[in-house]
Amino acid sequence: MYTGLQHSHSGLAYLALLALILVIVWALIGSLSGREFQEKDRKIALVGLILSHLQLLIGLILYFVSQKGFSLLTGGGAMADEDARLTALEHPLINIVAIALITIGYSRAKRLETSKGKFRSIYMLYAIGLVLILSRIPWQNWLPQ
Repeated sequence: MYTGLQHSHSGLAYLALLALILVIVWALIGSLSGREFQEKDRKIALVGLILSHLQLLIGLILYFVSQKGFSLLTGGGAMADEDARLTALEHPLINIVAIALITIGYSRAKRLETSKGKFRSIYMLYAIGLVLILSRIPWQNWLPQ
């Protein structure tokens, strides 16, 4: 089960990152071109939202069943080790904040009146969320060595 969760979390990360990049570019083009925000634009943003939430859900499950997750915080000494701190605290905390910002961007876009405001809400908050996610990816564990 653990190995399957690890592979799911790593594999889905590629899809989630790609979806977020595509949504940001799509919303930025929509805003700059001045076109009307339509149902397909909302659905495209929803794909990025769903994939990022699914990634967070798998990550949280993995966090509580992994030896490198929550158990590192309870054992002590995790704050002194840079890799342990990233895995046990920084990666999950910053990614929760990032997903919250993405969710706010999507929800805010649904409530705004103007198309430009809707596109702007999506591309700005999704982009901030993406930057936060990219800043806390444990690259040494993720990229092939």
